[in-house]
Amino acid sequence: MLNLFRANPLHEAAELAYRRVVEHARRPGFFLDGGVPDTVDGRFELICLHAFLYLHRLKREQPQAARVGQRFFDTMFADFDRSLREMGTGDLSVGREVKRMAQAFLGRIAAYEEGLAADDSVLRPALARNLFGTAPPTEARLAAMAAYLRREAAEFERQEAAALLAGQIAFGEPPAPAADAAPGPPGQE
Repeated sequence: MLNLFRANPLHEAAELAYRRVVEHARRPGFFLDGGVPDTVDGRFELICLHAFLYLHRLKREQPQAARVGQRFFDTMFADFDRSLREMGTGDLSVGREVKRMAQAFLGRIAAYEEGLAADDSVLRPALARNLFGTAPPTEARLAAMAAYLRREAAEFERQEAAALLAGQIAFGEPPAPAADAAPGPPGQE
């Protein structure tokens, strides 16, 4: 009975890491300056991108990272399930949608890993296809996002394993405004 009231460090680490991923993915700079569509799909893609960075780095810390990574994945998809229900997706459709989202996320992991291992001729199309979706980015925004992903992956390599395993992750600033980016709405400078 006492175990029910004890803190679960694995659960807490996954929750903290996921919370930080979502907080960072919601930063206005990704939408205003980066050009990522401020839609349900755009928000999903930013969460996937930042979750990828965390899980990509955790792979180096095996085997102890396997449990944290799985719990993080479970936490993320439980949140997606809850969000779909809040948006009014019917109970019978939620499972199918979550499965589709999981397959999409696994596809993004493969594409971003391939892109990071190669040059921007591989990474930029993956970002254009996934992150920007139906809103084709300018070349400057695409270049800025590719540079951001490479920079963040390198920064994650420098983060301490113990902190990452405890869910204490840190992200840098969203990409700087691109030179050829369209100006934002009046009054938002």
